[in-house]
Amino acid sequence: MKIYHNPRCRKSRETLSIIREHSEEINIVEYLKTPPSKKEIKFILKLLNMSAEDLIRKEEKLFKDLYRGKDLSQDEWVNILHKNPILIQRPIVVKDSAAIIGRPPINVLALLK
Repeated sequence: MKIYHNPRCRKSRETLSIIREHSEEINIVEYLKTPPSKKEIKFILKLLNMSAEDLIRKEEKLFKDLYRGKDLSQDEWVNILHKNPILIQRPIVVKDSAAIIGRPPINVLALLK
């Protein structure tokens, strides 16, 4: 299991805590320090069954200032997410061929069964 984690985010910390309570082995990726590659983002999007634009945190100032209202392609959004990982919804948890966004944190329980 892998979590794309921001230790400053309460939801991310809560999700990680739930995983640890279930004694799951976890690979923690602090994605702001180590952004996922474009290939990794595309893989995550496939597992989440969502578009890159849907994965964006639209309340972030960076999004509002630079990207709100833009009509961009999937690849362009993936590039933006790769270059600006602060815009990625968090936390994302991946296990085998499934993934969830831990908002709310209890969403992770679906991967722990």
